[in-house]
Amino acid sequence: MKPLASMASCALAAALAACAGSAVERSAPPPAVAPVPELKPGVPAGYLGRALPDSLALVPPPPAAGSPAFAQDEAIHAAAQKLRDGPRGALATSDADLHFPHAPGAFDCALGTSITQEATPRLYLLMQRTMVDAGIATYRAKDHYKRERPFVHYNEGTCAPGDEAALRNDGSYPSGHTSIGWAWGLILVEIAPDRADALLARARAFGESRLVCNAHWQSDVLAGRTVAAAAVARLHADPTFVADVAAAREEVQRAAPIDPSKCTGEAALDAPIAGVL
Repeated sequence: MKPLASMASCALAAALAACAGSAVERSAPPPAVAPVPELKPGVPAGYLGRALPDSLALVPPPPAAGSPAFAQDEAIHAAAQKLRDGPRGALATSDADLHFPHAPGAFDCALGTSITQEATPRLYLLMQRTMVDAGIATYRAKDHYKRERPFVHYNEGTCAPGDEAALRNDGSYPSGHTSIGWAWGLILVEIAPDRADALLARARAFGESRLVCNAHWQSDVLAGRTVAAAAVARLHADPTFVADVAAAREEVQRAAPIDPSKCTGEAALDAPIAGVL
């Protein structure tokens, strides 16, 4: 596997550092089992470093123009865009924001408690670090295929206009957001197995939000899940990650339950988009 030296990979590392570090830079990181490596001062790095799964080896080429698989991508694109102006579009817009402290809150209702640096510091740090691993793991395939995103293909907009300039030159396949969200879902199930159904449904919806946002094709989302599963499998060989999961599990067991009134109707928004696998 090549070093993470391509411009796109470096750009993603910088972007993930900004996302993961937006809250951390204002205060010291929570205590951990061992000193936490940093992407830059105050910003935690991932666990895997260069020991990432090779996404280019893991996923097939994206669907070719004119193929039945691409026709499916186009059909899902059309269905998803019909949801842009409603509540599902609002959820997709929220899911597009990977900055902390906002991003982990996507899983609050599914987990049943709020994920914050104050209430669940070990889990908060765990999500910061695994975001880096799951996101950067997509870049071997992204850089190789350089797939055009749907909003570029159709000359349309997205739910996050401020991100569009960067996304235009960033490969669509596999979806990094999906890889991050699915990795988080798998890890959170280990932390709260009694919440498995809700957590995996939310993780699936997190990736499908990229369809509604017009930032990814369905095949990008499916490939993102594969990369996430590979990243989480690799993470289980890292003793610091294993220890951090155990600490986060104890933390969540002690945490106060979330106010149910904050979650009214969210499960309905997590329903699959018609035709999505």
